[in-house]
Amino acid sequence: MPMIEPIPIEALPARSREIIDSGVEQGLYATPLPLQVFAYRSQLLEATHHKRLNAGAGTLLGGRILELLRIRSAQLGECQPCMQSRKHDSITDEDVACLIEPDRSDLDPQERMALRFLDLLSADHHAIDASFYRALGEVFTTAQIVELGFACAEMMGVHRFVHTLDIFGTDPPALPFSPDQIDARRTPDDLAASAT
Repeated sequence: MPMIEPIPIEALPARSREIIDSGVEQGLYATPLPLQVFAYRSQLLEATHHKRLNAGAGTLLGGRILELLRIRSAQLGECQPCMQSRKHDSITDEDVACLIEPDRSDLDPQERMALRFLDLLSADHHAIDASFYRALGEVFTTAQIVELGFACAEMMGVHRFVHTLDIFGTDPPALPFSPDQIDARRTPDDLAASAT
């Protein structure tokens, strides 16, 4: 069981259940479990789903690079559900295997640089210096580099969060399901009142 117990399907608010059911049916999600946790904050689930539906739309990097980055970020963050899924038709098992190789010779120059950026941002962001930005500028426009930075930062954070949830864990949840926790807020006043 994940650290935060997923909201049972039958207890999901109607819109959250619609998002999860349709997303799983469309193959957008490998497992509904992370979404059942995200559903504690309905607006966040809605935003996550919207991003998934529009993944690659309007991107300057291209859907393939974004998907390679997503999978590599999942590998780095040890996010099991995300490592298992493929969201772009061009991604092969060979592509995924190549992501753990240091030289990544099977990928094109943009793909290799994007992945190198992600690896450094994850493990040694101090190594991303002026020289590295100049190297990025040889294969990407400045606008693409800005998009790359935001995409990597967002992916890394989500994957690390999902990893901490231990989605496929076997221990009892640290936070069991309670319907009063859906879209709920605890304020400083609530804390003060409970302390007295």
